[in-house]
Amino acid sequence: MILGIPWWVYMFIGFIFFSGYMSFRAMRAEKKLEQRYIEQEGKVFMDRIAEKRHVKDEEVEKKKVISG
Repeated sequence: MILGIPWWVYMFIGFIFFSGYMSFRAMRAEKKLEQRYIEQEGKVFMDRIAEKRHVKDEEVEKKKVISG
């Protein structure tokens, strides 16, 4: 007993703080993983838009050459 409080109470309080810390770490890691996924999906979307723009520009160029 320390200051009239059993040792297991201190352990319990310590585990509460440890649990909070681990929860914070997990939340931060999950946020980082989610951000990476969002960036990856955004890149795929932007690549698709760029490809469509490229195809459209080629079609416009062909029309200019043909009508020309």
